[in-house]
Amino acid sequence: KQQPNTSNNNSSNVYLLYQILIISIEYSILPMRLSSSSSPSPSKTTIGMTAFLCSMLASSGGKNSLIRTSLAFTATNSNGYNRQFHSLFDSISTAAGTATTRLQSITEEVDPGKVDGTDLRVLKYPHPSLRAENVEITEEELKSGNISKIAKEMFLVMYATEGVGLAAPQVGINKRLMVYNESGDKTKWLKEVTMVNPKIVEFSDAKDVETEGCLSFPGMNGDVERSKWIKVEAQNLKGKKFKKKFKGWEARIFQHEYDHLDGVLYPDRLTDEGKEEVKPRLDELIQDFGEGGEL
Repeated sequence: KQQPNTSNNNSSNVYLLYQILIISIEYSILPMRLSSSSSPSPSKTTIGMTAFLCSMLASSGGKNSLIRTSLAFTATNSNGYNRQFHSLFDSISTAAGTATTRLQSITEEVDPGKVDGTDLRVLKYPHPSLRAENVEITEEELKSGNISKIAKEMFLVMYATEGVGLAAPQVGINKRLMVYNESGDKTKWLKEVTMVNPKIVEFSDAKDVETEGCLSFPGMNGDVERSKWIKVEAQNLKGKKFKKKFKGWEARIFQHEYDHLDGVLYPDRLTDEGKEEVKPRLDELIQDFGEGGEL
């Protein structure tokens, strides 16, 4: 799930850490100067320091110049330093801008079992409810308060799974209802969004690919292409209609949950190669479920 950006608040700590790391790296790399035409193998200390710096660079979206300087030091090929880190630095620098989003999108959800305050459970593939038609919620249902109760319990399940979104059919309720909180943090309740009878009215032509997973498909994930932004029409729990544009991480969350309302599951959107990779795991889930599943 998405984590808050605290790099600005911790700039002094980062600088201090940078000073410590640069000294450590220097002492681990200086003995690696070329003594012949062949490049020596990197020390364990160098590998560890480089990996740590790479993760820090990724978490800053590739924008922290101090960490980039540290990595550049380990990667430089001047004065005979190990050549292997030069290509590593180039790869990390290129990928760092999207690394955080990718890592966030594949954060492993957990099966909480019984959740206090609700009898709802997340259903696993190939439960028929995941493929069933989901009906629109009526004005009478909204006025009764029943949908508000369901939404509240869905949030309980979502937080217990350490997820960021949940669609009603995932808990066996075949209605067009979904909840999400992009932070995945139950203390940030102001970020909670409940959408009744949502509809995507416009997709961006621009798309991106990120790794997704789903608690209904434990033990697997895959790369899914989705629009970078979408425009949505929906109702809130009081029946009031509204429009909203979602971008980036929120757009991906919404599209994933919205697919559930149409009986579409994320493995359906994998490439042929991606489908082949997850097929053994899908076969296991089908076997575990037994008869009566809906593929």
